[in-house]
Amino acid sequence: MTPKAVIHDIGNVLIGWQPERYYDRRIGPQRRAALFGETGVEAMNLAVDGGAPFRETVYGLAEKHPNWAEEIRWWYDDWAGLASPRIEHSITLLRRLRAKGVPVFVLSNIGDEVFSHAQTQYDFLRWFDRAYVSGRMNLTKPDPAIYAAVERDCGIAPEALLFVDDKPENTAAAAARGWQTHLFTTADGWADKLCQAGLLTAEEATP
Repeated sequence: MTPKAVIHDIGNVLIGWQPERYYDRRIGPQRRAALFGETGVEAMNLAVDGGAPFRETVYGLAEKHPNWAEEIRWWYDDWAGLASPRIEHSITLLRRLRAKGVPVFVLSNIGDEVFSHAQTQYDFLRWFDRAYVSGRMNLTKPDPAIYAAVERDCGIAPEALLFVDDKPENTAAAAARGWQTHLFTTADGWADKLCQAGLLTAEEATP
């Protein structure tokens, strides 16, 4: 079945999201490992994805770890630095889907305030017809409930949805509901999938 809508994750599909790489560059791998191991910044980020307030959560953790306070605050103060670089080929594919009138949605584990901020940094995050943001929904992937909520809201049959995500557990949960899925590893692979699905021609999928 040719999909009736394409649903995108954001991190590592449209924007690079590898906080380890960011901190390795700024403070070195050894100090980064200590930061992550001692402070729980990853759990902090999961809390924000689930609906916790962005600045208060980051700054609250910084207050608990004064020796790492500056580095923890970077998660808020330099979020665009963490969420980079742009994945230009994926953005081109998104643009061409829109040009052909294919509905495009976002389904991402990201805080509500974070997503609103991200839209001011990256224009393409304002292109989506519908935005399913975990921090707004108080649900996160791969909970089946978040996929069910998308289905109810958009009114499109599961088998007519094509979902791209970089995490196997997230695509597996969508596939279990009958969604078409693609596990993102490269933009070229995603381009091939869109061609196979009949949504773009090879020429349209070229960077």
